[in-house]
Amino acid sequence: MGSHRSDDDRRTDDQAGGSHRDGDHRVDGHRDGDHDHDQRHAAGAASPAATLAPDAPDADLPPAAVDADALEAEHRRWTPAKIALWVAIALLGGVAWVMLALVRGETVNAIWFVFAAVATYLIAYRFYSRYIERWITRPDDRRATPAEYKANGRDYMPTDRRVLYGHHFAAIAGAGPLVGPVLAAQMGYLPGTIWIIVGVVLAGAVQDYLVLFFSMRRGGRSLGQMARDELGVIGGIAAQLATLVIMVIIVAILALVVVNALGESTWGVFSVGMTIPIALFMGVYLRFIRPGRVTEVSLIGFVLLILAIVAGRWVGESEWGNALFHLDKVTLAWMIIIYGFIAAVLPVWLLLAPRDYLSTFMKIGTIALLAIAIIVVRPEVSVPAFSEFAGKENGPVVPGSLFPFLFVTIACGALSGFHALIASGTTPKLIEKERQTRLIGYGGMLMESFVAIMALVAAISIDRGIYFAMNSSAAATGGTVEGAVAFVNSLGLQNVNLTPDMLTQTANDVGEQSIVSRTGGAPTLAVGMAHIMQQWFGGGGMMSFWYHFAIMFEALFILTAVDAGTRVARFMLQDSLGNVIPRFRDASWTVGSWITTAIMVAAWGAILIMGVTDPLGGINTLFPLFGIANQLLAAIALAVCMAIIARRGVVGKLWVVVVPLAFAAVVTITASMFKIFSPVPAVGYWAQNASFRDALAAGKTSFGTAKTTEAMDAVVRNTVIQGTLSIIFVTLAIIVIIAAIVTTLRALRHGGGPDSEDPPVASRIYAPAGFVPNRVEKELEQRWAAVPAEAQPQRVGH
Repeated sequence: MGSHRSDDDRRTDDQAGGSHRDGDHRVDGHRDGDHDHDQRHAAGAASPAATLAPDAPDADLPPAAVDADALEAEHRRWTPAKIALWVAIALLGGVAWVMLALVRGETVNAIWFVFAAVATYLIAYRFYSRYIERWITRPDDRRATPAEYKANGRDYMPTDRRVLYGHHFAAIAGAGPLVGPVLAAQMGYLPGTIWIIVGVVLAGAVQDYLVLFFSMRRGGRSLGQMARDELGVIGGIAAQLATLVIMVIIVAILALVVVNALGESTWGVFSVGMTIPIALFMGVYLRFIRPGRVTEVSLIGFVLLILAIVAGRWVGESEWGNALFHLDKVTLAWMIIIYGFIAAVLPVWLLLAPRDYLSTFMKIGTIALLAIAIIVVRPEVSVPAFSEFAGKENGPVVPGSLFPFLFVTIACGALSGFHALIASGTTPKLIEKERQTRLIGYGGMLMESFVAIMALVAAISIDRGIYFAMNSSAAATGGTVEGAVAFVNSLGLQNVNLTPDMLTQTANDVGEQSIVSRTGGAPTLAVGMAHIMQQWFGGGGMMSFWYHFAIMFEALFILTAVDAGTRVARFMLQDSLGNVIPRFRDASWTVGSWITTAIMVAAWGAILIMGVTDPLGGINTLFPLFGIANQLLAAIALAVCMAIIARRGVVGKLWVVVVPLAFAAVVTITASMFKIFSPVPAVGYWAQNASFRDALAAGKTSFGTAKTTEAMDAVVRNTVIQGTLSIIFVTLAIIVIIAAIVTTLRALRHGGGPDSEDPPVASRIYAPAGFVPNRVEKELEQRWAAVPAEAQPQRVGH
């Protein structure tokens, strides 16, 4: 690309990034008091220092960005129809929230969850995310993104915003938005609903957007490396250690959920496996056969995906299909480990981006279908707003009181640190234009939140007795229908009278031998989805199909986070090792990429194999850590964003990140203290460890959930691992938060601080910011379309 610097120049810039300044003022370092300067930024214009030389782009090409004044005028253009539309959305949302939060009857209609969520998301995206864009991020499409000025055809490449939205959404939407809300339904429908919807608007989507933008401005650096650049050596090393270890555990847990969902499921293994060759075909098609034909390849991929799903049922009922695809959990775990390595080293355009884009069709399509079914069927929800367990520590599904454990049980969907790793991993290296970060970062997180709301509605739409029978441990129910009935009826739940017929009939309807103690959230979500979908389409005879479809949907949902997570883990390790051996920062060094990928895959793979072979099922060892570790990571990400914003001199708008950071810090540190110091064995790791050690010392052969001495030994070992890691995680997070506060206060005293952004490079490509271009974007698109193909800048990406 003619105007691009050499790779050596860019590496030099990266190394000098911590002290780089443009001219006599930092890039975008505006002060709140400078009103004229704010007006120049309002439409996305850069500060004077960031303004690129007018002759930097090719003179014979159209502009690489929409005129700032024209864009601002378009944003401010309000027609009567537009005003009426937003008033209607606000009124519908207001009525829905009143029905959910204030009106108290025996039941509440599930459509109000859909309306409250959608109306809130639309308003937040249109107004709040635009506020953040105007005053904090201030994108400038005249600047090239790392995907353009570092393009190498493997990790860095401009990717169509629609494809990238699919990749990003598929990568962030793992087990959390499906499992967490189902488990938290124990506490009633209202706490989870408020946290998912309000939490994403003020915390989760803000974090994703800011981390994505700041990483993009720094050449796609990882969260840990940004922390080191912004917070100094101590805070940076603590952040790098925390992010690396937490990432390994998160990927291992996600892989373990996939193994549990697909293990010994011929249908699921075949259909999910078929997404790999379909994605490879899409990648080749879009790069070589029909470049740029995103809609065309989308239709082909969608048809092939539906065929794979339908054929999966036929393969699952065949002899040869069961011989080939009926895999035990250990074999499946090794296959996922091998797949994780291959997916992380292949060029991103060949497998990762098209596969995630393909998965997004399945994910968003299924959730949209469920939302439509809820509106059509209008199921009545009998779960109370606040249940009997909202204020207790001994709930049968998840132990711990509403505060703080609701906020760590529901992580993804409201606020998730894992997203910050994706937003500073693959996505910033693929984004075409700076203004697209709002759609990808803020908009992508809103969609995941909607997934969480749909999962919550599915869980609370089934009978409460069945819900508790499915999600209570086998130790409580005895694993039998009779035991489950006795246990659930002894809980004293209002308007619940569970019978054996209800459990056996539901199991028969979904094609399972038993649904008793099917813990983990995923089976409950599948039953809830099947219960709603069969009322709309197919009747009771289709319930088994919808149930297995939902199980496969969940496995596909989570596997996409495993491959993206592995690639991001490799980037993180490369950045960390690059501080000692600079060659590792060279994204084009194949040997370094393979070494770091192998190390990270070996780390999470070892934990995965340990989990699969654990006598207690493995998930019991690691999943309790997932929520707290994930939210501690979110606190770290928000702390880094706070320091960056303060160093940019944006003082008056610092509250945008301080509010969610304060809440996340209080919640996660409090939850960590409970898990470390609580004397209640169901809550505290060390209390549970002591109770099982005492039981072994007393010569008992079974205790609590453990039915053998081997299982009791496993609990003792697991609680030591859990307790130790909890101490390490919360200590590292506190160090990072303190370092961020110190950096922020120093920046506030000095009116800003050093800028670690990459130097601006003139962009030579153009793309709209949203899914649908607005009027002024369409006009510029037409000018670019008129440029002869041979005169167009060469693109390495899609």
